[in-house]
Amino acid sequence: MPGLSSSDACLTLLHEVKTLQRPRLEVSPLFLDIKADLDNVDASTLRARLLASRALSSMVDWVSSFLSERTCTLVFQGSPNISSPVSVGTSQGSPLSPLLFLLYVAPLHMSVPRGLMVSYVDDFSITVASPSYRGNIRRLQNHCSTIAAKGRDICVAFSVPKTELVHWRTPSQRTAPLHAPSELENHLFQPSQVVRCLGYWFTPTINTAHHYWHSLSLAQAIFSFVKRLSSPGAGVRPFLCHRIASGFLLPILTYGADLLTPNYAALRSMNGFWHRVQRCTMNNLFSTPTCILSREACLPPIVSYCRYRRRLPALRVACAPPYASPASARLPQSFPSLSSLWAQHCSRHLTIGLSSIYLLLSWRTKVPSPWIRKHLPVDALAHLTLPLQEGLMCFPLMLHAPPPSGTNVPPPDLMRKAYQALRTRARNMLIQDWVPDDPAPLYYEYPPSLSPHSFIALGKFVAGRIHQMR
Repeated sequence: MPGLSSSDACLTLLHEVKTLQRPRLEVSPLFLDIKADLDNVDASTLRARLLASRALSSMVDWVSSFLSERTCTLVFQGSPNISSPVSVGTSQGSPLSPLLFLLYVAPLHMSVPRGLMVSYVDDFSITVASPSYRGNIRRLQNHCSTIAAKGRDICVAFSVPKTELVHWRTPSQRTAPLHAPSELENHLFQPSQVVRCLGYWFTPTINTAHHYWHSLSLAQAIFSFVKRLSSPGAGVRPFLCHRIASGFLLPILTYGADLLTPNYAALRSMNGFWHRVQRCTMNNLFSTPTCILSREACLPPIVSYCRYRRRLPALRVACAPPYASPASARLPQSFPSLSSLWAQHCSRHLTIGLSSIYLLLSWRTKVPSPWIRKHLPVDALAHLTLPLQEGLMCFPLMLHAPPPSGTNVPPPDLMRKAYQALRTRARNMLIQDWVPDDPAPLYYEYPPSLSPHSFIALGKFVAGRIHQMR
């Protein structure tokens, strides 16, 4: 089962932030970045750590051989082309290097009471919660000093320009925001108004507009560049336009839809741009109704596709083992999973005994309109799996190794087939949502489809005229 570690890390972070905000605690995260990550791996230190973790001696010897006897050559005009020995660091292009780096920086991780620490390769985030932002700053100062001291022990330092501090807020929060700079490791840091974490743009109120404005601007720039690649007067052929739109522009435009839902203003601008892409794919006139564009271009509407993009990570979180995904470990205990493991440091217990407004909404319950209570981020994904759960007692568990003998877990082949069937069901639900999200006029009888029409292989003019006649 393919995994998206960056998405799971940000989902876990948002889930803990929303959970800590339910009992009206102030939440503040600190984002850190390790300088020259792969260049700081010391072979002897890593070997000692692997031996201490009781790894196989043959594997330890293989890793030591991989990191030893390395040379570096500077290549530029007029260079002497002399190789120099390199005793520290690992190669940048090897797929093994990130794994070795994770093992190397494992001592930097620590438990944060009433908070969370999440890392993704060289990116670390420390989240703390307390009744006041000033209390959060004091806690972050202690944690920052601790992790900096641990980093010095293994010759690792954090980048000061890439360190960012944010004070999360809720839209209904009445306390005054804290704009005063904070002192961390003899450096002053101003609270950021926008922070980029693993490709996701966050604001203090977790407003999704900024993220999608950035994605929209990037997609518009790429679309303008792609249109200039064709010869003057000819344009890009229809089948190439469809391939570019579905495989290039749509993933960029909806990047982050697995975690963040676009608001009304962002969705309206995204629809306007997507209609331009659909018209360019069909070579149609601007008089063509927009409700027909998606079916003629075989490109789904943004609303339906964003919902589909959220169902896929919901299915992945539901089927992933808790020890492999921190988001799966934070599913509600009533969720029909074959695993009985749950996160030990989850903050869900802090929501017990709250008033009715701040109580958690059950993952099986639909959000009322107008909403009074909302789901937590992981519970919202669990709610999206309800239509996929029909006919199943439990979701399959995609283990990376065969289950131990004597357990009631089905064989891996059966669970893999069940997971693929659920993905196919989610894709079929995209077609089902297409009809009510973008209804066609009564005179248009063609059903929606994700497969392009066969006549788009013709020339641009001929394919455009066929689209007009339909």
